[in-house]
Amino acid sequence: MMGGMAGLEGMERPRPRCGTAAAHRELPGADRDTTPTRGGPVSAALDLVGDPTLDEVRLPSRPESAGTARRLTASVLLEQWSLSPQLTEHAVLLVSELVGNAVRHTGARTFGLRMLRRRGWIRIEVRDPSRGLPCLMPVHEMDTSGRGLFLVDKLSDRWGVDLLPRGKTTWFEMRVTDR
Repeated sequence: MMGGMAGLEGMERPRPRCGTAAAHRELPGADRDTTPTRGGPVSAALDLVGDPTLDEVRLPSRPESAGTARRLTASVLLEQWSLSPQLTEHAVLLVSELVGNAVRHTGARTFGLRMLRRRGWIRIEVRDPSRGLPCLMPVHEMDTSGRGLFLVDKLSDRWGVDLLPRGKTTWFEMRVTDR
């Protein structure tokens, strides 16, 4: 696990090269039922699996974990950090894309989710045991898959991948207005 906010000082929008182990596809049928709202069942996800702002939350590498990750993200951004619904909606979508990649492409039993905040920024990380790099593919109008990292690239301010001794952390960062 990484310490601090490593990567905030790095290059913006790194573009990893594609490798055979890094082909990207969209997670089909992903549960996209999470609409960011304040209070209610969304915050129950924190009670169930833990708080990703305090420590990395481990989730099983199954498609249904994307829904849990989205609920956690919505709960943290809206309820704990009081961020805007639009920023929350974008972050929830990007978390879903990164989790989908971790579930579909790594062969892992679990993955980790962590959320960090510092003045003016949020950072969300998904850690998995694979060292295969994700690949930002060109997107065409009629494509039905392969849009995940394209969305991460367009909706986040910065994103990247940190290789670890055992796996990698894929992350994105978004600017926020501190009150």
